Amino acid sequence: MAASLDSDLMRSFLAVADTGSVTAAATRLFRTQSAVSLQIKRLEEVLGQPLFRRLARGVELTPRGEQLEPYARRIVGLIDEAAIALREKPLTGPVRVGIPDEYSGTVLPRALAAFDERHEGVQVSVRVDHSAGLVAALLADQMDLAVIYDWAFVEEGEVLCIDPTVWTTSLAHSQHLRRPVPVAGYRNSVWSRDWAEASLNRQGIDWHRTWTCEMAGGFRVAVVNGMAIAPLSRSTIPPGCRELTAGDGFPMVDSARVLLRRNPRGTSPAVEGMAALLREAFAPLTSPHPGGSEWGAT
Repeated sequence: MAASLDSDLMRSFLAVADTGSVTAAATRLFRTQSAVSLQIKRLEEVLGQPLFRRLARGVELTPRGEQLEPYARRIVGLIDEAAIALREKPLTGPVRVGIPDEYSGTVLPRALAAFDERHEGVQVSVRVDHSAGLVAALLADQMDLAVIYDWAFVEEGEVLCIDPTVWTTSLAHSQHLRRPVPVAGYRNSVWSRDWAEASLNRQGIDWHRTWTCEMAGGFRVAVVNGMAIAPLSRSTIPPGCRELTAGDGFPMVDSARVLLRRNPRGTSPAVEGMAALLREAFAPLTSPHPGGSEWGAT
C-alpha cells in the first residue's frame, strides 16, 4: 500500500489542500479537473478513508487529511531537494566569506553549514569582522564575498534586506528607565559616535557608557544581563529582550541596508553558489516587521 503513495498523488493532494478547491488545484498543476479528482479518489482508495470533506464551495481536510498533510509535504520536499541536488554540478575550490558578528550566531551558521554539507568539494573559510574591515579585505583580495552593513546608503552591492538598528533593553532589568541610562558602545567606533550615541543626544536622553566592546556579541551579553541598553539589529534581538520604541522615548538608530559585496577581481561557480545561499538565508528577513521598522550595524 505504501508503495502506491507516489509523489504525483502527494502533489495533487497538497494542491487541493492549499487551494481548498479541485478546480484551483487543477489550474496550479496544469491538469484537468477530472484528472486531479481521479488522483484524489485513488489516494483515498489506497488509504481506505476520505481525506477531504466536500462543501458547498470547495473542500476541506478531514482529520485523516490533516494527519497526512505534514507527511505529504516532507515527501514532496525531499523529492524536490534530491532533484535539485542531482542536477547541480559539483562545486569545487575555496570560498572566503566575511560576515558581521551580529549574524554569526543567527542567520548565517545554518546557511554556511548547509552549503558545506551540500558541496563537500568547497573549502569554506569565514571571517567575522566589522563592515569596514570586511570591505578592506575584499579590496585586498583576502575575501571573495562579504555581508556588510550600509547605514549611510553609500556602499555598492546587492541588497539582501533592510535591517534597522534599534535600542534594545532586557525585559527583566528595564535599564532604559534609569537616569542616566547605562549604554553599551563599540570601542573607538565612528558609527557608535555618529549614529548610536548621536541618536540619544538628539533625543535629549541623559546617558553614560557603562559597557565597551569590539563586537556585537558583547552587546547581547550586556543587554541580556541587565548591564546596559545596546544598539542591535532588530533581527538579532536576543530572547528576553525587546526593542525600545518611540513610545519608550527612544529613536531608531539607523535603517541600515544589508549588502552582499563581491571581490572586484572576479568570481567562480563556488563563489556564486555561496552568494545564492546567502541570498536565500536573508530572504525571510525582507518582510516588513509588525512593529513598523526593520533592522542594524557594526
